[in-house]
Amino acid sequence: MFRRIFWFVIGAGVAIFVSIKIRGYLKKARPEAIGQRVSESASGISDSARDFVDRVRAGMAERETELRDTLGLPDDQPPR
Repeated sequence: MFRRIFWFVIGAGVAIFVSIKIRGYLKKARPEAIGQRVSESASGISDSARDFVDRVRAGMAERETELRDTLGLPDDQPPR
């Protein structure tokens, strides 16, 4: 008798656990949730690209200053 109750409780617990997990996965698979994740990824990529471009421009400006100092060119002379 107690064995049956024990296994019934175990089965009911597993069924509840599985149903909760399935609901969570279905909620993540909705078009709205997928769209939100894609937009967050795109936003992260654009931020990374913007940071990269800013670092490259800063490096270019620094290197140009070094070259102007080395060659003895004035800072206000436009590049050719």
